[in-house]
Amino acid sequence: MDTIASLFSFITTPVSWVIVQFHSVYGALFGPDTGWAWGLSIVSLVILIRICLIPLFVKQIKSTRAMQTLQPEMKKIQERYKNDKQRQSEEMMKLYKETGTNPLSSCLPILAQSPFFFALYHVLNSIATGDTIGVINQSLLQSAQKAHIVGAPLAAKFTDSASKVEALGASLTDVRVVTAIMIVLMSASQFFTQRQLMTKNVDTTVKTPFMQQQKMLMYVFPVMFAVFGINFPVGVLVYWLTTNVWTMGQQMYVIHNNPTPGSKAQASYLERLDKHVSQHSKVGRRRDRAIVKAIVAKGRDRNEFERKFINGLSKAGLVAQADGTVVKGDASAAVETEDGTPATATPKRQQPKRQSKSQRHSGAAKAAGEAEPKTSLSKSDEPEDAKPAAAAQKGGAKSGGGRSKAQSGQRKGPQRPKSPSKK
Repeated sequence: MDTIASLFSFITTPVSWVIVQFHSVYGALFGPDTGWAWGLSIVSLVILIRICLIPLFVKQIKSTRAMQTLQPEMKKIQERYKNDKQRQSEEMMKLYKETGTNPLSSCLPILAQSPFFFALYHVLNSIATGDTIGVINQSLLQSAQKAHIVGAPLAAKFTDSASKVEALGASLTDVRVVTAIMIVLMSASQFFTQRQLMTKNVDTTVKTPFMQQQKMLMYVFPVMFAVFGINFPVGVLVYWLTTNVWTMGQQMYVIHNNPTPGSKAQASYLERLDKHVSQHSKVGRRRDRAIVKAIVAKGRDRNEFERKFINGLSKAGLVAQADGTVVKGDASAAVETEDGTPATATPKRQQPKRQSKSQRHSGAAKAAGEAEPKTSLSKSDEPEDAKPAAAAQKGGAKSGGGRSKAQSGQRKGPQRPKSPSKK
């Protein structure tokens, strides 16, 4: 570790100076030799560093989302050139260049705060060994050695011997209990931070190897913190626990207000936004307008949650505009189907009224009577000149009735004998 510390010696003096400045403030409140003064100085150092790293954190979020968007294309390249690793690397670099994506951007916050971490470790290690460092003189060194956090000195470690811990004015049991609790909290906060990233802020519509890697890191990082944590001084554990809690809170804020498209967090966010916009008929915050603007610009490329949001606005009589605002519209406006195409709402089919059996029979008979054509003229409808002809026709039929009857029966006279049946 001495070699690594020497590489970051250029930043040891600034880190020690910041700690001393915060200690002068908290020392006036809690006493210069108390663990509160030195512990809060370390916490304040973490907060100051993380505030300075916010631009890098924003860049990390954008890079991570860009990498998630490129995962399908990267998978196609891997499958196309699976037997040619060189061509695969060339196509990957070409894809990164065309999209302006840098895979290392997601590691920027960790890389940026690494010098401060090693500088703080070297400062606390020098306090434990009784060596002055940076702007920490002999009087400040003695004050820091007397400072205890819940009975554990700032410079004590879990692996220290009993004699070394007693030299710092503490017991080995207190040091190990305090460090064990802080290591567990540090690992748990790291696990929860990675878990909420995987379960809430990942696009569930794309299944890629990147997601499997993130799941693996969710379990690897806490184990690494537990293994390396036993070699960290209490002051470094305070530093790392504070930065983990800061990262967890910062990520919760980002997931709640600016979630990844297609994730469960986006579904919850758009549901809240839909309820707010439907109630107030406007998009209030500039951040919300930017998200609505991005959704409108996607058009047919919207995901399931974004289409549901647009349809919810349509049902409320609102229409999203290209600038992210909403205006009053027709409540019966067209809504989008699952594939993004507009589909107008069809009127609900009205079921016919149920009729009794007698009503159905009478209706059928009436319809049949109306549909049957008239085949003969009624008596009143017959013309006057047709009546004598009808009477003559009737008389002729009467006079020839016997003949008709004889023709309809058997013939008179001798009958022709029937031929014998063949046996």
